[in-house]
Amino acid sequence: MARNRGFVVGFAALICAALLSISAAASIRPISDAHRSAALELFVPVDGSFPSLEETYEALRTFQILGVGKTSDISGATCPVVLDKLRSSTSSPKEFFNALRLIGILGCQIGSQTFENVASHLQALIKDADSLMDLYYSVISLLHIKGQGVSAVLSDAEGVFHSIKALSQSDGRWRYDSNNAESSTYAAGIALEALASVVSLADAEVDQSKIGIVKHDIEKLFDSIKSYDDGTLYFDEKHVDGSEYKGPLTTTASVVRGVTAFAAVAGKLNIPGDKMLGLAKFFLSIGVPGSTKDLFHQIDALSCLESNRISIPLILSLPATVLSLTSKDQLKVEVTTVFGSAAPPLTVNLVQASSYDKNTPVLENQELQFDTENNIHYLDILPLKIDVGMYTLEFEISLHDPENLNIYATGGRTNALAFLTGTIKVDKAQIGVFDSDAESAATMQKLDLSQDNRISLAANHLQRMRLTFQLVTPLGHNFKPHQVFLKLRHESKVEHIFALESSARQFKIILDFLGLVEKFYYLSGRYEIELAIGDAAMENSFLRVLGYIDLDLPEPPEKASRPPPQPVDPYSRFGPKPEISHIFRSPEKRPPKELSFAFLALTLVPLVGFLIGLLRLGVNFKGFPSSSVPALFSILFHAGIAAVLLLYGLFWLKLDLFTTLKALGLLGVFLIFVGHRTLSHLASTSAKLKTN
Repeated sequence: MARNRGFVVGFAALICAALLSISAAASIRPISDAHRSAALELFVPVDGSFPSLEETYEALRTFQILGVGKTSDISGATCPVVLDKLRSSTSSPKEFFNALRLIGILGCQIGSQTFENVASHLQALIKDADSLMDLYYSVISLLHIKGQGVSAVLSDAEGVFHSIKALSQSDGRWRYDSNNAESSTYAAGIALEALASVVSLADAEVDQSKIGIVKHDIEKLFDSIKSYDDGTLYFDEKHVDGSEYKGPLTTTASVVRGVTAFAAVAGKLNIPGDKMLGLAKFFLSIGVPGSTKDLFHQIDALSCLESNRISIPLILSLPATVLSLTSKDQLKVEVTTVFGSAAPPLTVNLVQASSYDKNTPVLENQELQFDTENNIHYLDILPLKIDVGMYTLEFEISLHDPENLNIYATGGRTNALAFLTGTIKVDKAQIGVFDSDAESAATMQKLDLSQDNRISLAANHLQRMRLTFQLVTPLGHNFKPHQVFLKLRHESKVEHIFALESSARQFKIILDFLGLVEKFYYLSGRYEIELAIGDAAMENSFLRVLGYIDLDLPEPPEKASRPPPQPVDPYSRFGPKPEISHIFRSPEKRPPKELSFAFLALTLVPLVGFLIGLLRLGVNFKGFPSSSVPALFSILFHAGIAAVLLLYGLFWLKLDLFTTLKALGLLGVFLIFVGHRTLSHLASTSAKLKTN
């Protein structure tokens, strides 16, 4: 049973895995609510704050872009730290940088005098800075101060521009300082962002020839861009020490931030729109990152691409990549920006739909209709007579307004995968048993797999069993699924699985029992016949019992292999256990009730004799103490004796031996004490009488 369950689960898992892989790989989707949920789960403050100002900015910037979270919950604990960093004379350029970029998000109340003091301090740091990172932190910090309405002007903007540009290399990359011979792609993004800030802070226009040189450097930098087969583009380091290696995501995000920032101050750059679209696809293809750093870099870089002066990428995506012909699903296409904003007026054309396996076109030049209410382009695929299977769809976007060609990047033609499913008909299904030399004369029984009808067959080892059927798609074409199995299961749970192959437009299998006797372990008896047909495109995949066949196989020889032990169902230990029946010892034979009462009366005779003796002899109370203390001890002594007699009675009726001994031990100590006092008083009284 466990083995059969495993076969069913594995059969279904293969089909589900195929559909999930198609859905995951077929279409790149814009930023969704999954990213917003991930941001709230990954960026979690502790006691109202994050561990550092850098992490605080990454969290709040991500929240700000995605439109989630509340900055008011963080400002109370963070703004005092920001103020302390700005007022401290020992703060480094990086600490000023992390503190100042938080002010615009949190809205911390900082006096203008504090900003002016920081600005003058940063101006002094810029004059002495000799590394790219110190220049970057200082210049960006001044730009944030300027954003707060405080005067922050670089008097020697040309000199600072030259200092940063001096670290550039001929291939468009940058060095971190003049003493480091290694250049970095990540540093190029940092440098471009710093140069853009210098241009914004300059008191006069920067020499356009210098800006032109930087534009040429950017073109050289994009010559080193790397790509995947699907048009996804990214940047990575070439030869950088392990301590400075940032990874493709961080490196690409740095370049995107630098290039878009420089384009914002220097004007249009000569970068093809296809490359900007390829960068956007790289960030979106990551899906939902699992770390705070990766999520921040992804969202922040995409926000730069969402609105830039080079080319705004337009993302073509399929909300559903698995379409049902039975349900008459429509092919739906969305064209949006990376954050899902509406695209300008455009037309989506299905240039070609090709079979994924054969690469043969089945459809060409179909213009999709536009649903203005839902902002979706759609195409009715049922009238187009497309059969089930996987298809490569090639789309082309045409912008209505020619001016938008310089603003948006459509990427030419875009490919996507789609999977069409439908109901597959099982036709001309027959099964029968025939002699080995009379296949043409076999009597076949028709099978109706749409109903739960079961057949019964009988055969011996000299006969064969044949099963044939056809699979037909909704358009009447032959269908070849991924999974076609025939399983025979013996009464002892021994199973045998056979794969069916298609030939001459049908599936056919012939089981020669004479050649299978050893595989069947010479086990005669009833075998259950089970057929499994499944495919990701087949909506009615099934695992069905066809019936039974009684096999009469010869006796096994002495050295024949025995059936393997069947695995124990792990769930069987949770089933009902056999009932336990207890057998108690028969009670011993007891005497008659009358005899027992007679024995009880006989045991009470001494007590009756004792009472009669007391009445006959009389009770003498002359020796009983008359003073209060001795009289009390005498009363307690007699009460203790009575308690001992009562304890004996309770032991006889209900108490066990151990309880009785414990109580008797306590009473014995009590009797020794009060008895000793009583006897001492009587001895003292008797001695006084003799003396008198």
